[in-house]
Amino acid sequence: MPHLTTRRTPRLAPLATLLLAGSLALAGCGGGNTSDDTRPRTTPAAKGTALQAVEGLTVKGRAPKTGYERKKFGTAWADTDRNGCGTRDDILAHQLRSVSRDSDGCKVLSGTLDPDPYTGTRISYVRGRSKVDIDHLVALSDAWQKGAHQWTARKRLAFANDPLNLVAADSSANRQKGDGDAATWLPSNKSYLCTYVAGQVSVKKKYGLWVTQAEKDAMTRVLGRCPDLKLP
Repeated sequence: MPHLTTRRTPRLAPLATLLLAGSLALAGCGGGNTSDDTRPRTTPAAKGTALQAVEGLTVKGRAPKTGYERKKFGTAWADTDRNGCGTRDDILAHQLRSVSRDSDGCKVLSGTLDPDPYTGTRISYVRGRSKVDIDHLVALSDAWQKGAHQWTARKRLAFANDPLNLVAADSSANRQKGDGDAATWLPSNKSYLCTYVAGQVSVKKKYGLWVTQAEKDAMTRVLGRCPDLKLP
């Protein structure tokens, strides 16, 4: 009789072993598609940077806008530094180029904003028909909803005229911004993003204003691109 060879059926691996192998295979092929931008920071922000300052801002919900009026922040462009000129003209004279003043030594009659920080374009300034605004980095209404409603009139006046919070900018961009914060509006000029957000952080830190969680996340995202930028 011919010799019969018995073929053994391979033993099936336990189910747990197969599941583990499958998990390892998926992990090895990068199926999670996790980018560096979404990973949490593993090192603390450097001391004195705007990024570190964000971490110290208080996070709270936005308070109601009820009761807000521009006049609650005092006379517009008051001469708070007592140099004889209003704040608006002080900022124009400081931030424009080729400035021409009136005979009173204060009123800025013409100049050039080059570049406009919000759009990166060049804008000619002529008093009375200008496309240049003086913007509050932290809008007055935003400040009102995040702590300023609790301030004294004197502190609100100082806030509204603080050069740290003021920037000459394209009027159209300023109107698009409205009272938006970093979570709802950012300049189209990418090269100014870090400076813009760092300025807002500096103002909120100085005056003890809080931020919403969405605002803090947006600030952290922008400043994560320039982690060594010092706080203004």
